Amino acid sequence: MKKVMFISSTGGHLSELLQLKPLFDEYDYCLVTEKTKSTIALSEKYAGKTHYLVYGTKSHLFPYLFKFSFNILKSLFLMIKIKPDVVVTTGTHTAVPMCFLAKLLGKKVIYIETFANRKTKTKTGSLIYPIADVFIVQWESMLELYPKAVFGGWIY
Repeated sequence: MKKVMFISSTGGHLSELLQLKPLFDEYDYCLVTEKTKSTIALSEKYAGKTHYLVYGTKSHLFPYLFKFSFNILKSLFLMIKIKPDVVVTTGTHTAVPMCFLAKLLGKKVIYIETFANRKTKTKTGSLIYPIADVFIVQWESMLELYPKAVFGGWIY
């Protein structure tokens, strides 16, 4: 059975990622997100399958640089420990290091561009687009910005 890592930051990106829950039972999966008050209950709902990175926001740049650096190291640890075959993400900054590590280790990367953007690229999408094995957009208009993407429709 394929091992699939589902990863995103907290908030709307995580809400989108959790729309893929019906796929969880089809794979040996794990869920990776940032540890916050709103995500702590996930460890009960997805017992033994949930892993956390440190929450950080770019609005507090100095501490964020340390948190982001720590998350890169923790991402490497999780990648080695879990050994996923595929990384699926809806973004954002939390997922970027994991996607690059996955690609470096020969794993597949599937990126789903956020539903929130209909006409502009996201920073995360722009970073992951060149390395993604499958890049999915939820709006047909986004195919103009990401010509090699797949139109998948809404995941909501």
